[in-house]
Amino acid sequence: MTGVAVHIDAQEDQADFVTRHASLVRRIAFHLKSRLPPSVQTDDLIQAGMIGLLEAFRNYDANQGASFETYAGIRIRGAMLDEIRKSDWAPRSLHRKVRQVADAIRSIEAIEGRDARDVEVADRLGISLEAYHRILQDASGHKVFSFEDLTAGNESLAEGICDFARGPADDLVMEEFKHALARVIASLPERERLVMSLYYDEELNLREIGAVLNVSESRVCQIHSQALLRLKARMSEWRDE
Repeated sequence: MTGVAVHIDAQEDQADFVTRHASLVRRIAFHLKSRLPPSVQTDDLIQAGMIGLLEAFRNYDANQGASFETYAGIRIRGAMLDEIRKSDWAPRSLHRKVRQVADAIRSIEAIEGRDARDVEVADRLGISLEAYHRILQDASGHKVFSFEDLTAGNESLAEGICDFARGPADDLVMEEFKHALARVIASLPERERLVMSLYYDEELNLREIGAVLNVSESRVCQIHSQALLRLKARMSEWRDE
C-alpha cells in the first residue's frame, strides 16, 4: 500500500501506539457489550479489538481521506464482530429457522404488496404465533443476523459491514448500497423503524427502548429481530450478490 502514514519502526513504537489508543478499543468494546447477550465477555472483545487496532496501525493510508480514529474504529469493531461470529453458539437449526422466516416474509410481501404480518408469517411457516415470537426472541439473543454488523454513531450503517474503500468502483457500490439500505429502512413499519432508530441512531439498549415504547424488553427484542429479518428479506438481492 502506498502513502502509509503510520509505520512500525520498532517494537517500542508499537507498544506506545497501543497504549495511546487502548481507550478507543475499550470504548468500542463496552459499547458493543451493552448491546450483546450476557455470555459475550468484554475481555474477549477487547482482545479482538487490539488485533484490529494493530491491523489499522499497519494498514492506515491517510490518502484515503479518513481520519485514523475513523479508520481504526471500523477495523476494531470489525475484529470484534469477527470474534463474535467465530464464537457463534447458535445451533444450526436456529440459523435455518431465521432463513425460513426471511424467505416467508419476502414471499408474503411479494404476493400481498404490503408488510407481512406476524400471524401471516407464522401461518406460512406452519407454526403458532407464540412459536414464531420465540424464534424472534432466540434469534435476537444469539446474534445470528448479518445485519447486526450495522454500526452506530458518525459512521453510516453500510460502512460497518463493508471493507474500507478500496477504489472508485467500490465507492460506487457502497453509495448504491447505502441508498438502497436507507430506502428499505424508511419502508419498514412505523414501530420497527422507530426501534431501529432508537437502537442504532440514539444508541439506546433494549430495556431503554422498552421504557420509551411502554412494552417489555422481550417484546422489543421481537420487534428488533423482525425488523432485521424484514431488512434481510428486502435486501436479498444485495446479499445474494
